[in-house]
Amino acid sequence: MTRPVLVFDGSCGFCRKWIERWRGISGESVHYMPASEAEALYPQISKEEFERAVQLIRPDGSRASGAAAVLEITAPHAITAQAGLTLYKRSRFFAGISDGAYAFVARNRLLFSRLTALLWGASTQKPSFAVANGLFLRILAAIFLVALLSFRHQAAGLHGPDGILPVAPFFEAVGARIGPSAFWALPSLVWLSPSLETLLLLTDIGIAASLVALLGVIQPLCFLVLWAVMLSLCTAGQDFYSFQWDALLIETGLLAVFMAPWRWKPNAGFSEPPRLARFAAVALLFRLIFCSGVVKLSSGDDTWRSLRALDFHFLTQPLPNPLAWFAHHLPVDVLTAACAILFIIELILPFAFFLPRNPRLVAACATIALQIGIALTGNFAFFNILTIALCLLLLDDRCWPGFLRQKGLRSVCVTPWIRVPVLVPLLVLSLVPLLASFRTMPSFLAPLAEAYSKVAPFRSLNGYGLFAVMTTQRREIIIQGSYDGHDWRTYEFRYKPGTLDRPLPIIAPYQPRLDWQMWFAALGRIETTPWFPNFLTRLLQGSPAVLALLEKNPFPENPPKFVHALLDDYTFTTPAERRESGAWWKREPVSIYCPEASLNASNRDF
Repeated sequence: MTRPVLVFDGSCGFCRKWIERWRGISGESVHYMPASEAEALYPQISKEEFERAVQLIRPDGSRASGAAAVLEITAPHAITAQAGLTLYKRSRFFAGISDGAYAFVARNRLLFSRLTALLWGASTQKPSFAVANGLFLRILAAIFLVALLSFRHQAAGLHGPDGILPVAPFFEAVGARIGPSAFWALPSLVWLSPSLETLLLLTDIGIAASLVALLGVIQPLCFLVLWAVMLSLCTAGQDFYSFQWDALLIETGLLAVFMAPWRWKPNAGFSEPPRLARFAAVALLFRLIFCSGVVKLSSGDDTWRSLRALDFHFLTQPLPNPLAWFAHHLPVDVLTAACAILFIIELILPFAFFLPRNPRLVAACATIALQIGIALTGNFAFFNILTIALCLLLLDDRCWPGFLRQKGLRSVCVTPWIRVPVLVPLLVLSLVPLLASFRTMPSFLAPLAEAYSKVAPFRSLNGYGLFAVMTTQRREIIIQGSYDGHDWRTYEFRYKPGTLDRPLPIIAPYQPRLDWQMWFAALGRIETTPWFPNFLTRLLQGSPAVLALLEKNPFPENPPKFVHALLDDYTFTTPAERRESGAWWKREPVSIYCPEASLNASNRDF
């Protein structure tokens, strides 16, 4: 004998299914033999022993049975089995539990055969995820491309020298206040030269890297560049780049570094991701979805607890699309049932991400369906597409057409000597944002929370949870300018609600950052929105870069001498009102958001 032999009950369908899985794990290192053939070869083993448990006969003639045999043949190929075998040998308690569990399963094979079919389906073979990994990496590269093109389009108006939040004064102020440690508080390559030109250069580097990653070439290096570029730009973007999907893209980009293969040929096929890297990505998906459900309940918001939040969501979300109007008018019972289903998807099904194939696929399909529903009724930039891309990592290769599976290849990824020291601490530290969603932190985790605070500025380990408190009213800021303080003209935005009969936009995955921030500004006051006075100043100065972010400039010849901002309450029209007037909205005045203002003598501020 040159290799061990595992003898099993060949007449038992349940046994054959699990032998199929173990054979896939151990490969050719173990020979598998049904008991009907082994009885004559190994007369020293009784028929009763063969029927009671699998028997592992080693090349030296010694043997193990039951749980010990299973752990021994799988330990060289699985970290969990290695840990289990070590515990089995060193702990009588663990060994006793393992042997008892094995004996219980062996005595109830019919029950566990049905359970196996329920959880694993027709095959118990170890799943592979090469196709999902290849598609995930390419979709992620495309999302980076869209995000960077979007940043470049808006950079001058938001962060140029004549923009709303210029990048140069921001970095100068932070550097003067914090000193040498400023980089660790606000990590960004923009520190090298805080200017619009630097932002555009970094954006162009990121666009090039995303295009190369789309081809499947040197993807680990590409995603490392994209992680650094996106982190740098979001840090420089200040209030306009502080959305949860920006942080999610940065965090996902870092994990992609360890999932991507080193390839030099374009579109050379798909490859199996390292198990630890894929597990880290699935753990991120779990934290994203589960925390989104937890924060809705831990916030104490009555609309979520009463399942009435969707009565308001479609109306009050930042940028509704046309289907949001129709969804808002669905029957109350339908919206209540949809809210209950949302909680099931967010609070229960995420645990199935780590279960065998069938429940994992159910959870994946339900989560994808939820994201499609959100995307169809609102403009949430690239958030839904990115979440769906993460969900693809739950779909094993058997889910995909054969022509895609044939592309599965083994490739070299980032070495485990780098992968393990990076990913394992990240997984441990991820407990901090996970527990924070419950609005509690055990005292014994204080050192872990302290360590998390050190890495938090790098936005690569984040807490998630959109709409923890549902907004129940929609307020819109109406900005007007005037030459004389009597005749006022309204500034129209490209995408946010304004004119009552303007069609609702469909713009995702593009995100108009100014329009989005106007929604947040309307939730508070001008005193809590520090960028808003800068915005009004640029309108009074007639900044071309800022005006390019708007639908039209009502003062094409000279900028106005006065501006003010009004606050109006917006609601959807009823179906009857829409048929009669064609309007999507109706509005009522609420208050003055910003009183009449003008530039001071230096024409630099008001």
